[in-house]
Parts: sequence; C-alpha cells; structure tokens
Amino acid sequence: MTETARRPLPGPNVSPWRRTIRYWLSRGVVAVLTRAYLRVHRDEGAPLPDGPAIYCFNHMSWADPFVVMALLPYRPRLWFFGPKEEDMGVGGRNRVMTWTGTAIPYKPGKNDLLEATRRVGAVIASGGVVAIAGEGRIHDRESEILPLSEGAAYFAMRSGVPLVPIAIRGTSWLRFGGRVSVRVGEAIALEGRPTREALADATDRLTAALTAMVADAPDVEPPGRVGRWLTERFNDWPEGSREAARAAGVARSPSAD
Repeated sequence: MTETARRPLPGPNVSPWRRTIRYWLSRGVVAVLTRAYLRVHRDEGAPLPDGPAIYCFNHMSWADPFVVMALLPYRPRLWFFGPKEEDMGVGGRNRVMTWTGTAIPYKPGKNDLLEATRRVGAVIASGGVVAIAGEGRIHDRESEILPLSEGAAYFAMRSGVPLVPIAIRGTSWLRFGGRVSVRVGEAIALEGRPTREALADATDRLTAALTAMVADAPDVEPPGRVGRWLTERFNDWPEGSREAARAAGVARSPSAD
C-alpha cells in the first residue's frame, strides 16, 4: 500500500461507517432542500468518468456546491476542495462542513499547498472525486468565466486522473422555483508532469470548455425580496457587495479602456 493510500482522509476522526452515514445523510438532506426551492436538472452532456477524477465548476453563488451535490451521483464519493480557512472549528458553516466530511480545507496564503495536495491525493486514492470552484470566487455573469487557477489541472496531473469541466447555469440569483441546470463536459485526459507549460495548457483547455458551455447562458433577473435576501445572505463577495464586484469587473474589462 502506498503512502498516499495509507494517509487518513480529510474530515472528522470517526469510524468509516460513521463517515458513510454522515455522507449519505448530508447528500440526502441537501438534495431535498435544494429541489424544494429550485428547479434543478442535469442537461444532456458527456458522461462522468466511472472512477476518481477532478471536477472543476464555475462559481456564481454560495449555492453552487449544493446544486452539484443534489444532481451528481452519490458514487464515486464526492468531496469539495475548500473552504479557505485557518481554523475549520470556527463558525457554524465550517463546523457543519467538517461534520459532513465532504470538505478538503486549506489555509490562506498558499502555505498549505503540500498538505492540501496530500489530502486530495488521499481522496483520489480512496476512489473519490474532488470538485473545485476553479475561479476561486463568485461573480454574477452567467455567460462569463473568470480566469481559472491552475489548481484543478495540478491536482489532476499529480493524481493521474481526468479533469472534468462542469457548467452551472442559473444560480447568480436564487428565485423560488428558479431553473438551474448542470452540464458535464468531455473529460480532459492529462499526462506527464505538472510543469508550468503543461499546467498552463491544461488550464487553457479547461477554460475553453467551460466558456463554450456557458456562452449562451442568459443573465437571471433579480428575484423578489426573499430571493434577494437568500442569495446575498451567504454570498462572500471579495469586494464587499455585488455592486462593488460588478463595478470592479467593468473597470477590468478591455472595453473600459
């Protein structure tokens, strides 16, 4: 058995059967709650790989991981890379994520890269899949993909597994009964060492795939008061608000020059 395979999985230090119960319970609860509020469905697309893989999805809302959990198969077991936290024992959200055992946390400042890589490797070695929000932050343009980090490609190449683009459409606003879809793109096979050139090429291929999958996505009209509150209640805008993020995006746009 390899060192990676012997390495304990991320999450709470409980027995394997308790982990399994928590996983199935959390997936079931999330599926019920998500489907009770949103009309979620999986579009026709490519099949998911049968075994371990790295999934990379676009990110417009705090609800995106829940949509993924509600729509993707329960097997292989699904994990999420994140959140970026110094201490997962602080805060109700972090404690819940730790309890479910579906999170692979990493510390800010990228000083935790080696340990995070080992955690991802342990999940892959166990037969699981890891989902990553490649943009690293939320935004509100349905037809836009922000620059992707090279993390998804790096983990896929280090682990020798496919890189799968997953496009989420419809979560920029969370209206009751709003239509949300998920489409799986063709898996990207990666070979060789994760050199700078190889990672850049793989990330470009991933970006092109996700961009094509959301290119015709219409913007979602803002909902009523409840929908607005629910959407923004847990959104984490780096600029402090949706309006500030939108203004910063316009300022960065080439058309603004």
